[in-house]
Amino acid sequence: MSIILFILMGNLVVAPIDSSNSTDFRKIEHNAFKVGERLTFDLNYGFITAGVAEFHIPKIKRISGREAYHVTFKVNSVATFDALYRVRDTYETYIDVDGIFPWRFEQHIREGGYTRDFSAFFDQRKMKAKTSEGEYEIPQYVNDIVSAFYYARTLDFSTLKINDKINLQNFYKDKVYDLDVVYLGKEIVEVEAGKFECIKVEPLVQEGGLFKHEGDIVIWLSNDELKIPVRVRTKIIIGYIDAELTKYENLSGELTSKR
Repeated sequence: MSIILFILMGNLVVAPIDSSNSTDFRKIEHNAFKVGERLTFDLNYGFITAGVAEFHIPKIKRISGREAYHVTFKVNSVATFDALYRVRDTYETYIDVDGIFPWRFEQHIREGGYTRDFSAFFDQRKMKAKTSEGEYEIPQYVNDIVSAFYYARTLDFSTLKINDKINLQNFYKDKVYDLDVVYLGKEIVEVEAGKFECIKVEPLVQEGGLFKHEGDIVIWLSNDELKIPVRVRTKIIIGYIDAELTKYENLSGELTSKR
């Protein structure tokens, strides 16, 4: 039920560069997001709203000698749904301001009677992930599921053709996963927050997503510089669950895709 997935994509070629000099880190220029941005979604199953999800960038924090966006993602079931299946999930990541790669990731899952707490520090200099469950080798700039979404928002999709595949590497639990994303073209999408021209993609998620699912995922991102998620549709055993944008605040620029 922890839903909004998000998109593991990019034309990133990961190079195993071991550098102790922070000036060697990549620098990505973008205007996709900024401190203060907040994106709110309803999680709908048919005509029933089962929960609410929120992405937020409350502040910048210094971590490992670098400035990092503190990003939170929260999913809560609504009161009327709690009796059936109570959800209180929280994800946090610290994303390098200049390079858009993660330094730290936390996951706190509370779904029904299931709980899970996981944390990882990404030593991007020594290419090690030091987690609450062990230490593992990683490629430089490897992502967690949340930082991958923000990195994807900085990419240029304009050169892609329908059915083109792009990939990114994602670390979760104890290993690195290759993730392919299929570009499906453009569509006009209307949600509570408005009507948008969107980029449509299908991430082929293997592990470490922001929700448990069975079936396909399709994501619609605003077709502009911001690339905010407008809708996420997840196929489950019976029907679909849709995450739809209801409100946005403190964006870094203009939503030119809005109709």
